[in-house]
Amino acid sequence: MTTPTLPFDRPDPLTPPPEYARLRASAPVAPVLTPDGRRAWLVTSYETVAAVLSDRRFGLAPPGTDMSGNDTLFQDGEAHARLRRLVSKAFSPRSIAALRPHVERLAGDYVSTLADHGPPADLVTDLAAPLSIRVIGELLGVPTGDRARLRGLADAASATDFLFADEEDLATAAQAWNELGAYAGELVAAKRETPSDAELIAMTTTIVSAGYLSASNAISTGAIRLLAEGRLPALATSTTEQTDTAVQEVLRLQAGRTGEPFPRYAQDDLQLGGVPIAAGDLVLVRLEAAHRDPEHFADPDRFWPERRAGTPLVFGHGMHYCLGAPLAHIEITAALRALARRLPGLRLQGPVEDIEWTTNAVDIGPKAVHTTW
Repeated sequence: MTTPTLPFDRPDPLTPPPEYARLRASAPVAPVLTPDGRRAWLVTSYETVAAVLSDRRFGLAPPGTDMSGNDTLFQDGEAHARLRRLVSKAFSPRSIAALRPHVERLAGDYVSTLADHGPPADLVTDLAAPLSIRVIGELLGVPTGDRARLRGLADAASATDFLFADEEDLATAAQAWNELGAYAGELVAAKRETPSDAELIAMTTTIVSAGYLSASNAISTGAIRLLAEGRLPALATSTTEQTDTAVQEVLRLQAGRTGEPFPRYAQDDLQLGGVPIAAGDLVLVRLEAAHRDPEHFADPDRFWPERRAGTPLVFGHGMHYCLGAPLAHIEITAALRALARRLPGLRLQGPVEDIEWTTNAVDIGPKAVHTTW
């Protein structure tokens, strides 16, 4: 039997590849080939995806890898835990909750400007990207005049599919990340009298790239789904609890499209879903597939804004759960609700099938969302 090669065909941009459902039903842990020809295990059921994300026997690097010099959150064990503690105070539930009114005002301001300029509008350029880069920039103390520069650097660093890229693309990606890191170094140095260190630079770079890109893509894709379903106006009059529930459902259906967890490597020989996995094997989880698992979500393909049963893995699970999850949820909710309140007649300017998407393997989003009203 031929081993299937990723990525699978996706006939509908807002729906997972049909192959995910077939594998989830017949082989939730299945052998595949990556785009660059490596052998890997593809994990598609909710139970097995959650198991991989929460089991410390699956790491971000192959066993025995020398992680010295890695100053980012993309590592395991105590080194990862210590780095999370460096920024945990800034991302505590209380700290993030205190930002909600400010983020809501910012979202309202961007939507008001968009509306005042009149149709048409691009929700990526006019709302999602500037809101997310401003929020993360303010959190990090980025000067107002540097926001455009920061966004350009973050976009360049995220533009390449660095997981499965060829040598030329990897070199381009490395240069872009180095430039973003250099700016992070300037920012850190400006905030302290002593020279900046590698950990703070790496943490700043990670927070910018993840916090900006993920939120921007989630806002844009969430708007597409709500507009395609005719559900956006309902957010204008819904309660905070109803809105949070609806946004959670939006994120359930788009998670994976706008962000899959980083690949994992088995650290030991083990069993996953009854399948033997060898130490060093590459394991790829698919949230898109897990969130459509009928064993965990009733009528999983249905967009049901009132859904309360089931726990989506939108922001990960276990020790690598996204630090910025509460902030991202506030941004997404504020942006979508501001659109609903100010522009209830908003609609897509063309079919969903015509929307162009980025090619990053980790966090994919629309290049533009053209709308009118």
